[in-house]
Amino acid sequence: MLSNVVEKFLHYISFDTMSDESSQSFPSTTSQVEFAKMLKSELEATGLTEVTLDDNGYIFATIPATKEGCKTLGLIAHMDTAPDFTGANIKPRIVDYQGGDIVLNEEHNIVMHESEFSSLSTKYGHKLIVTDGTTLLGADDKAGLAEITAAADYLLAHPEIPHGKIRIGITPDEEVGQGADRFDVKAFGADIAVTVDGSTAGEVEYENFNAASLIVNVRGINIHPGSAKNHLKNALLIAMEFEGMLPINEKPQFTEKYEGFYHLNDFSGDVENAKMFYIIRDHDREKFEQKKAFAEKTAAYLNEKYGKGTVELEIKDSYYNMKEKILPHMYLIDLLKESASRVGLAPEEVAIRGGTDGARLSFMGLPCPNIGTGGQNGHGRFEYADINEMELVVRQLIELCQLIANL
Repeated sequence: MLSNVVEKFLHYISFDTMSDESSQSFPSTTSQVEFAKMLKSELEATGLTEVTLDDNGYIFATIPATKEGCKTLGLIAHMDTAPDFTGANIKPRIVDYQGGDIVLNEEHNIVMHESEFSSLSTKYGHKLIVTDGTTLLGADDKAGLAEITAAADYLLAHPEIPHGKIRIGITPDEEVGQGADRFDVKAFGADIAVTVDGSTAGEVEYENFNAASLIVNVRGINIHPGSAKNHLKNALLIAMEFEGMLPINEKPQFTEKYEGFYHLNDFSGDVENAKMFYIIRDHDREKFEQKKAFAEKTAAYLNEKYGKGTVELEIKDSYYNMKEKILPHMYLIDLLKESASRVGLAPEEVAIRGGTDGARLSFMGLPCPNIGTGGQNGHGRFEYADINEMELVVRQLIELCQLIANL
């Protein structure tokens, strides 16, 4: 009945839609534009109405209402895949998983070990889509995209199912933090929305990190080491000193659940100039602000020690915890959990150790929690999608549309 979700997913991942954080264009890659054109044609062909593709790469479409007077629900996914690992020439394979390790690529000895990926322990008897170990899979978030479009196909084919107007939104560049930058909330026209961009099916997420980027620029003085005493100022060593002053227990490898962190993403330079790129994360807004303030205090200390202008910081907030915007709409969380239960999933509230387009959209006036898709291990060679869960998520979305119509 709903098996076309797999066919759709395999088709979508055949397109390389990796976003590029260094690009100055929007969307950041032309491959996303080409994919968006294909998807627009597909949505029009399946009977969706009000299908639009704007100059920024956003696709909006409508499943017409079969019941009047209902809230308009938005279903949102993103088209791009993460730039962390290549998404070109994906070679998917379906595995009937019965436990144990999965050999992704025998030639290159790439193995997904059950002992290293705990999610596999819950997948016995499930069909999994895996890679050949040389690319990511793209379940983040083409699994969500396939689930939304499969649900749309079903609702269009069954007009006897009561539901209000449903708006579909497909965004570019989510993986580089720009997915909501040019999202036209007014044109989208939804009262409430859901991003389908999580991992385990049944998860309901309405808490996420507060997030900021931190760039540390260090200026040194390079002098021949033979005559360097009292004159040499090594930017690399000062940068390392900055890193060493950050709390050791507030690094990602030592944190979980609601614990925040400083994460050093990149470090480059020489004696005269060094640059470090960090991300700062915390669910608690007060602790988040304290983390940024501590970075500034650390820089001030080093400037006092080595001279004014030695260390300069660039701090930019990326997104905030959507919880404060969802709390007035907790009925939506209840409906998400009920829709999961109705199809046999075990609903669970999970705090996101990351962010989604929904976090930004919630602060733009569109309450937008997130649900799981059945994808796991995103952004790398060990990414996989659980077909059993994907099919259940399609059913969950159909149930959700009916529940919203009964409000």
